[in-house]
Amino acid sequence: MSRVLLIFGLCVVMVTSQSLGEEPEGGGTAANDDENAALREEFEKLKQQHVAEIAELKRRIEELERDKVTTEVLEEDELATLRGLAETEAAKVEEKEKEPLETVFKSGGLSLQALNPEISVTGDMLALYRDQEGTRERSDFDFRTLGIHIESYLDPYTRFKSAVPVTESFSKLGEAYMTRFGLLPDVNLTLGKFRQQFGVVNRWHRHGLDQVDFPLALRSIFGDGGLNQTGVSLDWTMPSFRETAQQLTLQVTDGQNEQLFDENSRNTPSVLMHYKNYRDLSKDTYLELGLTSLVGWNDGWQVLAEDGSWRTERDRLETWVLGGDFTVRWEPTERMRYRNLEWRSEAYYLDRGILGPYDLDRDTVNAWGTYSYVQTKLTRTWDVGIRFDYYKPDSKDYAGLSEISLSPLAVEDDDAYRWQVGPYVTWFQSPFVKFRLEYNHGDGEGMQEPEDVVFFQMIFSAGPHKHERY
Repeated sequence: MSRVLLIFGLCVVMVTSQSLGEEPEGGGTAANDDENAALREEFEKLKQQHVAEIAELKRRIEELERDKVTTEVLEEDELATLRGLAETEAAKVEEKEKEPLETVFKSGGLSLQALNPEISVTGDMLALYRDQEGTRERSDFDFRTLGIHIESYLDPYTRFKSAVPVTESFSKLGEAYMTRFGLLPDVNLTLGKFRQQFGVVNRWHRHGLDQVDFPLALRSIFGDGGLNQTGVSLDWTMPSFRETAQQLTLQVTDGQNEQLFDENSRNTPSVLMHYKNYRDLSKDTYLELGLTSLVGWNDGWQVLAEDGSWRTERDRLETWVLGGDFTVRWEPTERMRYRNLEWRSEAYYLDRGILGPYDLDRDTVNAWGTYSYVQTKLTRTWDVGIRFDYYKPDSKDYAGLSEISLSPLAVEDDDAYRWQVGPYVTWFQSPFVKFRLEYNHGDGEGMQEPEDVVFFQMIFSAGPHKHERY
């Protein structure tokens, strides 16, 4: 378009120049000469103006052509860059799709640290003051237990747990067991040494209790450490019945509890069965009921010979312990971390066959006991509660003989019993540290003198498991 305008302008100039150069017919005059001079002068001005405009048009045309070339070059460079990036990414994808000639383990592919077991340490320290007639030692500081807890999943189906309590004077194996989940549909298998499922609190570790120590009846029948033996456990989650959850536990363990099976010379296994029934009473309240039975055997008895010496007599007799437990817990769903109310009770009954030391007649020791406590959460960090304990041993005139000491299962007094009441308050400084203040008053007949004890307990946990009950 610009070239056409340029040619058109040149033609106009040539035509104008030719027409102006012709002389009119009939000759010219001075006036005509002046007019022609003025026209020629104006023509020169127009010619110079057209030349300038044509030069400007040529310059602009050249600039446009240069800009077009530059744009084309830039577009070609940008396309080349994009093609290069696309080729690079395609090469990376192809490289990933190629399988390596050999397995190469990189960071995150296999972490040996993940195979290490989880280790936690719990500490349980007591300070106490006791007021009891005939007792000279009234106060004490006791680092009761330093517990070393180890836990690890051996594979997707099996978990290992152990607990090793260390005291100021000795260390022993508390628990060490392996649980195989899903052995059968809704059935888990546990093998090892474990606290047995007699009722509820016997399964717990001492540092996980709601009070300073186990209930009086449990300690009297099973011993201070509770029922803790080695064997096998099957836990079956039964089908629900009328909106209740049910569980049945069967445990076969070696009969080595010193309180119950001290005369089990043949190490005959004991058998425990526990049934649990759980029901939601409302969205905020649940009820849990349990029944437990334990049977074991003793066969070696110390009896008096005619010459007054002691000898061992063999006779296989049964020992039964029956129990029942119930728990009611109210916990508002919208404030469960700040308020709750819990009532838990258990009862124990012992029927232990023995051989009389004098006349070799078969006899039985019957003892029973119970406890009940109520506990409530005042705030997120403060719990208060109170527990009542009662225990009644059997009465045997030979219970105090050193060779067959039956205390505290049986005593010589005819109407012996022991009761205890203990209010307590617990402050959770954090999930890893808690403090407890507890007062126990105990009284009764034929067993111990009345006593008053004030406990201050400090429990801490270092590690991932905090204060696990078991």
